[in-house]
Amino acid sequence: MILFLLAYLGGVLTIVSPCVLPVLPFVFARAERPFTQGALPVLVGMAVTFALVASLAAVAGGWAVEANQYGRILALVLLALFGLTLISTRLADYLSRPLVAVGARLSESAGSEAGFAPSFLIGIATGLLWAPCAGPVLGIILTGAALHGASIGTTLALLAYAAGAATSLALALLIGGRVLAAMKRSLGVGEWVRRGLGVAVLAAVLVIAFGLDTGFLTNLSAANTASLEQGLLDRFQPGDDRASSDLAVEGTFPSLSGALTWLNSPPLTAEVLKGKVVLIDFWTYSCINCLRTIPYIRAWAEKYKDQGLVVIGVHTPEFAFEKNVDNVRTANAQLGVHYPVAIDSNYTVWRAFKNQYWPAFYFIDAQGNIRHHVFGEGEYGESERVIQKLLAEAGNKVSSDLVSIEATGVEVAPDDGNVNSPETYIGYREAENFVSPGGVVADAAHGYTAGEPRLNEWGLAGDWTVGSEHGTLGQPDGSIVYRFHARDLHLVLGPPPSGEPVRFRVTIDGAPPGDSHGTDTDAQGEGAVTQQRLYQLVRQSGAVSDHTFEIKFFDPGVQAFVFTFG
Repeated sequence: MILFLLAYLGGVLTIVSPCVLPVLPFVFARAERPFTQGALPVLVGMAVTFALVASLAAVAGGWAVEANQYGRILALVLLALFGLTLISTRLADYLSRPLVAVGARLSESAGSEAGFAPSFLIGIATGLLWAPCAGPVLGIILTGAALHGASIGTTLALLAYAAGAATSLALALLIGGRVLAAMKRSLGVGEWVRRGLGVAVLAAVLVIAFGLDTGFLTNLSAANTASLEQGLLDRFQPGDDRASSDLAVEGTFPSLSGALTWLNSPPLTAEVLKGKVVLIDFWTYSCINCLRTIPYIRAWAEKYKDQGLVVIGVHTPEFAFEKNVDNVRTANAQLGVHYPVAIDSNYTVWRAFKNQYWPAFYFIDAQGNIRHHVFGEGEYGESERVIQKLLAEAGNKVSSDLVSIEATGVEVAPDDGNVNSPETYIGYREAENFVSPGGVVADAAHGYTAGEPRLNEWGLAGDWTVGSEHGTLGQPDGSIVYRFHARDLHLVLGPPPSGEPVRFRVTIDGAPPGDSHGTDTDAQGEGAVTQQRLYQLVRQSGAVSDHTFEIKFFDPGVQAFVFTFG
């Protein structure tokens, strides 16, 4: 009963939500009609449409959201036509011809006669536009539907929310109708009022179409209802930490059953992990962005393991060699990854989470709900506070101190202010800014010359076969040249299938790197490719500026995949 009351009150407050403001002209446009032909059908159509769309969104998920977007487009078209019919009866007659039944009914709304159906259609269109307006109350209703499935209770709660909004809009319509009547009596400008309403409708359509209703208007903090609705929740449910939490439920823990195998742990499932706080980290071991997050994940796994945190690295490969479990096992040992790692070489877990990023973090509470996510590097302090909050919710006593990290090598944070060179792939599938004369010859051995690369351009020299994913050197003494601007330069490399090491030498502007050498080279720029992994070849020691990098390989068979910078 409390939920229904909250839903109704939350709906009432929607009238002062910024995203509803552009919808009000549609309601006022029917104000001069009799209640049963104007206001009532609009409100019924709007409320029913909202409840249906919201129910579908709660039960069916993403496809219904997409359907609602198409519904919004249709609604904007219908309402634009309606606005035009208010402005010009002649134009209404013209527009009604190709629209047959629907267009004719909407054009009738500009005349003196109007029945239930035209206003109901306007109500349906208004409901499609109004449905996305939501606050914490509606969030709880939809969350319950997502967690527990469809139910009569969920539908009734949604209807209560819609009824609350309809109540407030009915009051607005009543007031608006009186204002319009007074204007017509005192000024005798009924025709201009009708045209003015048409202009207001068209202006509102433009506002919504260009997203200004959720952009500019949402910056009007005085009209934001979130705090009002949240206050209602806190008042009626003061003991519910979840209701007052700023970590909203984003979904339920997807299945981990698609993992091909597990390292450092027996297979884990969402059911087994109930009662634990879980951090899911999507990563792949040659990804520089992933590598730079590893020190924090290691530290969190160690610090909070006794308070109920379980860290799971989901290793989803970018390159074919990362599907080799032995390669991942070796990388784990070198990186000090001792927490469980799920091998997701078929992207099954990736798809279950609907993930698109390396790295990506999902924070799951003890009840199995996703409560937070972070895509990419950074936000480490915020992420650790999320862990602490979820552990505290689960009844654990947790220190508020944050981990202190002293990273080394490739794990050092990037110098973002000086990274002016982009990730650059060698394989032709994603290669850009390649300047060797003649361009890439795909999947065939070819003799290349490096050319004269400008900033962020690169070239090959020697006998190379460029495939979709990487380039392979066919003869000794081949090289890669890149003009870059960054503190760090990395290159993902692999030895030939035989496993024989490939010797190389790095130069910067034609000279040995000296103090600007990376962790995989010495001061003379010399090193060897012995594994399929990321190699740090340059870390500038002084002021960062543009330089020409060259790596020369003295042995054949090396595979080069991608440049990254930091």
